Amino acid sequence: MKNTIYSKYVKRIIDILLSLVVIVLFFWLYLIVAVLVRVKLGSPVIFRQPRPGKDEKVFNLYKFRTMTDARDKDGNLLPDEDRLPEFGKKLRATSLDELPEFFNILKGDMSFVGPRPLLVKYLPLYNEEQRHRHDVRPGLTGWAQVNGRNLLSWEDRFEKDVFYVNHISFLMDLKIVFMTVAVVFRHNDINSATDATMEAFTGTKPKE
Repeated sequence: MKNTIYSKYVKRIIDILLSLVVIVLFFWLYLIVAVLVRVKLGSPVIFRQPRPGKDEKVFNLYKFRTMTDARDKDGNLLPDEDRLPEFGKKLRATSLDELPEFFNILKGDMSFVGPRPLLVKYLPLYNEEQRHRHDVRPGLTGWAQVNGRNLLSWEDRFEKDVFYVNHISFLMDLKIVFMTVAVVFRHNDINSATDATMEAFTGTKPKE
């Protein structure tokens, strides 16, 4: 990644200002979604999960809850697709479940644009090239999200993440933001072909 004035200073200033504006202007929406989640899905309203951020530093990602705690007769959680009700699907389709991530942006855990923060358990599975996705703050949206989102293979997703890290600029961030708006309104690529979210990453397959 090239350390430019934008990537080192301006990007963070923009993140702080815009996240504050969103939180203040749409606080009413936060309240409405929180009440609906509490009524339809129960507590806790906010889903918290450790995720690796810049330089692989772990932070707690905030989202509105979208799944139930439904379990089988042995007390084990059911598969994601069985715990994701219609209400949860609508929250994900509209990306309203991600509203609490603006607090992550304000805190400095995340940025508006960057590679999406994945699970901590994936850290040992990345190859040397893929690890560069953690050279920048993870984002609310990113180059992979506007070019296939959950329908991308893991290899394609990581390739696009690293491409962003190597080409970060104000114009690219602006392009990604506008493309994100289009993707959200089309409600495209929310789910993968075989899972309610994205298949688990098990490591990069060796090239034949």
